[in-house]
Amino acid sequence: MTVDIEKEDIEGLRFPKDELHLGAEERAALRLQLDMASTLGNLEKHKVRVVFEDSEGKKSVHTTIWGVTEKNVLLKGGRSIPVHRIHTISFT
Repeated sequence: MTVDIEKEDIEGLRFPKDELHLGAEERAALRLQLDMASTLGNLEKHKVRVVFEDSEGKKSVHTTIWGVTEKNVLLKGGRSIPVHRIHTISFT
C-alpha cells in the first residue's frame, strides 16, 4: 500500500541507506525517466508521480522535479528524495 503525501512532508522523512531491490534494467529505465521528468519540469512545469520508500514504507508524491544528481532527485524548496529509494516515476 502506498501513502500519498505532500512535497512539504518530505523534509521530515528518514531514508535508509540501503538500495531498493531493482534490477539493472529497471534502474536504467528509472534513470531515463528521472532525466525526462527533470527536463519536463524545467521546460513545462510538468508534474509527475514519484513512488518511493522511506523508513516507514511506500509513499508517493505528485510534484515537479527540478533536477537530478547521481544521488538525489531535487524538488522545489530544497527538498530531495534519494534516487536509491525510488520505485517508479509516472507521467500524469
